[in-house]
Amino acid sequence: MSQLILLIAGIGFVFLGSLLGYFARQSIAKRDWETIEGKLQKRISEAKENGEKIIKEAKEESIALTREAREREERGRMEILKTERALLKRETVLDGKSSTLDARDEEIAQKVEKLKKIKENLEELRNQAVEKLEKTAGMSKKEAKDELLGAIEKECQQELTGKMMHLEQEGREAFEREAKKILATAIQKYGLSQAQEITTSTLSLPSEEIKGRIIGKEGRNIRALERLTGVEIMIDDVPEAVVISGFDAVRRQIAKTALEKLIKDGKIQPAKIEEKVEEAKQEILIRMKKAGEAAAYDLGLVGLDPKLIQLLGRLKYRTSYGQNVLLHSMEVAYLASALADEIGADQIVCKKAGLFHDIGKAVDHQVEGSHVNIGIRILEKLNTEPDIIKAMKSHHEEYPYETIESVLIQVADQISGARPGARKDTLENYLKRLGDLEKVALSFAGVEKAWALQAGREIRIFVKPGEVDDSQAKKLAKEVAGRVQEELKYPGEIKVTVIRETRVVEYAK
Repeated sequence: MSQLILLIAGIGFVFLGSLLGYFARQSIAKRDWETIEGKLQKRISEAKENGEKIIKEAKEESIALTREAREREERGRMEILKTERALLKRETVLDGKSSTLDARDEEIAQKVEKLKKIKENLEELRNQAVEKLEKTAGMSKKEAKDELLGAIEKECQQELTGKMMHLEQEGREAFEREAKKILATAIQKYGLSQAQEITTSTLSLPSEEIKGRIIGKEGRNIRALERLTGVEIMIDDVPEAVVISGFDAVRRQIAKTALEKLIKDGKIQPAKIEEKVEEAKQEILIRMKKAGEAAAYDLGLVGLDPKLIQLLGRLKYRTSYGQNVLLHSMEVAYLASALADEIGADQIVCKKAGLFHDIGKAVDHQVEGSHVNIGIRILEKLNTEPDIIKAMKSHHEEYPYETIESVLIQVADQISGARPGARKDTLENYLKRLGDLEKVALSFAGVEKAWALQAGREIRIFVKPGEVDDSQAKKLAKEVAGRVQEELKYPGEIKVTVIRETRVVEYAK
């Protein structure tokens, strides 16, 4: 019995425990659900707040962008208004010039009308004179008419000729005054100071001791540098400096740059000299390109062919009668553009034609022909506009003028070259003599390089050792001296030095 009670009591406890467990589980689940729901409500609230904040910021940014767009639009409107005012002002000036021309035309028409009236009066007087002569002289009408017409014709011819000459003189003087005014205005708009190029460059040294290293053992360093660059280096003329002499500005600049690099590097020897000379050549090419780009930028010209820019930069190291050709070309471009502005010609064509009118001088020492013809071929090859070629090719009157711009280029070129101090004829003749001396030497077979040194008193020739042996080198020196004596004019005597150098290179591996 007691066992039955215990069993029933156990079953009751199990049932009671299950019931209590069920309610406890329901209570825990409800509490967890409330916690999750609270978190979700909190996140939804935070999301709403962030959304409202983002919308607010977007509205503020939109308002700022709208305000900035309006301000930009207002500035653009002001710029357009400013441009319209400038155009209106120019139109007013052109209208004034047109009115002046109309007034001149009217004045000439009045003078022509006066001449017609004078002619009519003379005709009337002639008729009256004919009648009187017929009555008093008893001559036939034809005879009297012939005699009277002869006298009147002579008198009228003198009077008409005098008036025509007077009008022609007045017109010529008026046109000359206007032309001088236009030229003066164009010249005043642009004035570029130019220093004449000389044939030496000076490089300052950190100390006198460096001179010995530049010369090298038995002079091998300085000889190698002179051979590679084609200049003459004078060591002892100036304290703590070396003087680089040569008529070619590119060679001088290469030598100067290479020397600067060698001094900075500290190692001066033939192998290092070759390396630095090559580096200097590449650096000069970069400088040329930058010079061409700067010239085009200063003139406001964009979209030019890169090859034209490179050739233009070469003119920085080219002179004409001592005048820097790049600066001269820029000056011609400015002057021609200013003249075109005064008379209503095409300014862009004048700028480009002025800038490229001497482009042939960049390679005239490498290509046969005048610099004008070389320039024409270069521009045609690079697909330059025909109007620019027509404008530039007449600046030395080798070709007839085809456009008004070609006349302006020729005028601007003469203004730039003729102003006092711009050019020096004696220097150009000296440079031409040195160039001719090198050309004579380079015309012989087997010659690799030829440098004119000592102000043209020495020509140093480097031959190819595989093509010219020692006996042929002696013969070559005599032949070059003979050609120079026959073809060139020079003061004193010229020393001809032929150098044949054999170099053998091996590598240890």
